[in-house]
Amino acid sequence: MATDQTYCYHCRTHHPRNEMRLIVTKTGKRWRCIRSIEATRQGAAAREAYGRQISEINKAESKSRAQRLNNLLQEK
Repeated sequence: MATDQTYCYHCRTHHPRNEMRLIVTKTGKRWRCIRSIEATRQGAAAREAYGRQISEINKAESKSRAQRLNNLLQEK
């Protein structure tokens, strides 16, 4: 992965550093993408829609990863 990529703790993906902002949280400073920050400012409905979208992406990635692992284990 390129060094100019930074992990967004909110959507759990890597983004280019110029699309990220350092946010102060209760537990310290964390990187968060501008898209997720703006989504939270648009109201509860937009925030929930964005959260559902990110959750679906994360579930699909997790399922794909589990299938690949299962396929590798079955090949052995």
